[in-house]
Amino acid sequence: MAEEAFLTTHDLSSALNALSATQHQHAIKGIKRGIERESLRIKGNGAISALGHPKGVGSALTNGHITTDFSESLLEFITPVSESATETLEQLKDLQKFTLEHMGDELLWPISMPCFIEDQDDIVLAQFGDSNTGRMKTLYREGLKNRYGSMMQAIAGVHFNISFPESLWQSLHTLKQSEQSLEAFISDGYLALIRNFKRELWLISYLFGASPALCNSFLQGRKTDLPFKKLGKGTLYLEVGTALRLGNLGYTNSAQSSLRVMYNSLDEYVAGLKKAINTPSDLYGDIDDYITQAPKQLNKNILQIENEFYSPIRPKRNAKSGEKPTDALLRAGIEYVEIRALDVNPFSETGIDIDQIHFLDVFLTYCLLKNSPEMDWEEQARSTENLDTVVNQGRELGVMLNDNNQQRTLQSWGSEIFNQLGDVAKHMDKAYGVTYYSETITKMAAWIDNPALTFSGRYVRELENAGIDNGLFAIQLANKYKQSHAQADYKVFSKQWLEQQVKESDKAREEIERSDTLSFTDFLDEYFKAKAPA
Repeated sequence: MAEEAFLTTHDLSSALNALSATQHQHAIKGIKRGIERESLRIKGNGAISALGHPKGVGSALTNGHITTDFSESLLEFITPVSESATETLEQLKDLQKFTLEHMGDELLWPISMPCFIEDQDDIVLAQFGDSNTGRMKTLYREGLKNRYGSMMQAIAGVHFNISFPESLWQSLHTLKQSEQSLEAFISDGYLALIRNFKRELWLISYLFGASPALCNSFLQGRKTDLPFKKLGKGTLYLEVGTALRLGNLGYTNSAQSSLRVMYNSLDEYVAGLKKAINTPSDLYGDIDDYITQAPKQLNKNILQIENEFYSPIRPKRNAKSGEKPTDALLRAGIEYVEIRALDVNPFSETGIDIDQIHFLDVFLTYCLLKNSPEMDWEEQARSTENLDTVVNQGRELGVMLNDNNQQRTLQSWGSEIFNQLGDVAKHMDKAYGVTYYSETITKMAAWIDNPALTFSGRYVRELENAGIDNGLFAIQLANKYKQSHAQADYKVFSKQWLEQQVKESDKAREEIERSDTLSFTDFLDEYFKAKAPA
């Protein structure tokens, strides 16, 4: 009967009932995760580091665990894939401990919005060596600088990658009596998850947004209509805001607002992205590209490459060497999703904590299992409007959101979601033989009616109670976390193993540089020729 109900309704309760059958009840076990955490290197006074990538941590081009993002000073720590959330956090600690040992007196900035930066030219573009691949990565970043400015690129975040076990996909494939290939079924399932995630993305900003304040140097003289309050010497903050990083001042690209990248099928998603990387831009046409003597960007298209598409969630597949991300998706379907909507958690030395991981496990399972109708452009626009509302005033009690063209309070909608998350958590607890999923959902459900418990609520309260600048608050945390890392033992990666990764990365970079046979221009000619649509 449970299977018949699921076939008829495809709603969340019938999905959970069908999966509770003996042959399916453990299918959810085996969720895999990986985390990418970004952090600026700063001097002891809070200014951005002017030094290059720490020499003792290997090549940023080829070290798969310690690299850089936009700038030399923006470190990125990348964990391997693991089924253990605890192990993943311990890996992050090990990587940060090892890196701090090679940073001298410098600190890791523990929040998303950047430290005091006097001029954007103080932000040195990431350098990846003399190979064509390395030079391309740096030129891409120069393009980002000339398109959007370096200040936006100094914002740090946490990317959460998750894949569901094949056992779950096989159970759902059987329960839905699907005639699709398993590969196509999985891709459609991940896209359904993405659509639901976008519909309720505002909840992530409400709970985990942790960038309600910034240093006024970030504005670089730009005017804003946001109702900032002032604190200390140069701090601006939103009294009831949550995540400036996700708003109009943060990691956005107004030029992309016209892109109609949709998520109703894999072919539709890839076509939208490929169109953007092959369509000349009216805004960037005057910036010299790689075919000139002194290029300032890779090319003059709306997106230089696919990575430039700013989205809070992306479908992903591990690509082969030299393969484009969209080509990898077309080759073998979606393998996992990347959540890009997380601020750095200032209350955790790793930038993300175990409760967040448990919540995301439940929330993303909920997004996967509940019914997910196709999403048109107007609905995507509504989801962006809801996010903007929560970014700027999400902790204001009674704030109104647009739920499928019906106005309702954040508290009403949030409580409804948490009731359903509770059901998902119970199923996951039973499958895993644990209690922490339900405990996490019960804990965070209280945050809906009490915004002071959210990350941004705690953040603003600490600033106001201490009466200190945002920067001083962050420096105090940075020193505290550096000391904590120094006193901790390595848990998963030994120091010897990490040192071996450094040696191997340096050797790999040298081999890549030696193997180049084309000029830089010819190399990019080949790269973009391979990317052009058939």
